[in-house]
Amino acid sequence: MTKILAIESSCDETSAAIIDDGRVLSNLIANQTIHAEYGGVVPELASRAHQENIVPVTQAALTRAGLTLQDIDGIAVTTGPGLMGALLVGVSFAKSLAYSLSIPLIEVHHMQAHILAHFAEPPFPSFPFICLTVSGGHTQLVLVRDYLDMEIIGQTLDDAVGEAFDKGGKILGLGYPAGPQIDKLAALGSPSIPFAEPRIPGHDFSFSGFKTSVLYHIQRQVAQDPDYIKNNLANLCASIQDTLIRILIKKLNAAALEYNVTEIAIAGGVAANSGLRSAIQDLGYKNQWNTYIPRMEYCTDNAAMIGVAGYYKYLKGEFSSLSITPQPRLVF
Repeated sequence: MTKILAIESSCDETSAAIIDDGRVLSNLIANQTIHAEYGGVVPELASRAHQENIVPVTQAALTRAGLTLQDIDGIAVTTGPGLMGALLVGVSFAKSLAYSLSIPLIEVHHMQAHILAHFAEPPFPSFPFICLTVSGGHTQLVLVRDYLDMEIIGQTLDDAVGEAFDKGGKILGLGYPAGPQIDKLAALGSPSIPFAEPRIPGHDFSFSGFKTSVLYHIQRQVAQDPDYIKNNLANLCASIQDTLIRILIKKLNAAALEYNVTEIAIAGGVAANSGLRSAIQDLGYKNQWNTYIPRMEYCTDNAAMIGVAGYYKYLKGEFSSLSITPQPRLVF
C-alpha cells in the first residue's frame, strides 16, 4: 500500500491530500477570500496565507485519513506553473518534510495533475483520450496516451478562457471571480448578443479579440443608454458564456475527429462551468463519445489531483532531489 501526502499551493488555495494506492482518503482546501476585495489574486497576500494555512491543512488531511506522518511513503508537491511566492511555500514545506522523514519527494506539474484528476475516482477514461484543460491561466487540448505520457495539441496564443470570463465580468461590473457569477446569470438570460469569435487555424485558441469585442460593445451601448448593463445583464452573461463555450467546443470537436479519439474529458477550474459541462455531454451524446467530467471538488485547484499524479510517478520511481525549486512558468 503506497500512501502519498500531496501539497498544492500554486495560487490562492492551500490544499493537502492523502492518496492510498491511487485512492483519495482525504482532500482538504483552505480558500483565501481576501482577494475578492482587490479584483484578483494578490501574490504577496496569497503567499502569506499559505504560510498560515499549510501546517493546519496538512494535519487536518492526515487526521481525516486516520494516518500520521510516519505512515507516509512519499510527498508530492506542485512545482509549477503558478505564483512564485505561493509555490515557494508549498515546495519548501514538502522538501522539509521529505528530508525529515527520509522519504521520496515527487515534483508535479500542476496542469498535468488537473488531467489526472480524472483518476481520483471512477469512471476512469481509457487511453488515449483528449482532455480540454481550461482554467484562469491555461487553455489547452491535450492528447493523453498514458498516465505520464501527454502531448499538447492545441493551446491559447494569448489569454486563457478563465481570464476571458473574469475580464468579461469585470467589464460588466461583476466582482471577482466573475466566472461563477456569469454562469449563474447566464441561466436567466438569452445568448442574443453576437460577440467576436477568433479564426485561428489548427487547434490553437485566442481570446484577446473576444474580450475587445465585449468591451467595444459595452462602450457603444452604454454611450446611448447608461442603464444598458443593468437592463441586459442576464443576456450579456448568457452571450459571453455561449460564445466562449462555442469556441472551446468547436476546437475540441475538430481535434477529436482529427485524432480519431472517442474518449473526451475536461479539467481545470472552468470545467466547473455548468454550461460547458452540459455542452461536453451534449457533444458526446451526438458523436457517441464517452465523456468524463470531474466532480466540482476536483475541478478547482486541489491536492488530490497532485497526489494522484504523484502516485503514478512514485510507481515509476520518478523521484526528485531536494534541490528542486519552484518554476512559475513550467511547461509540459
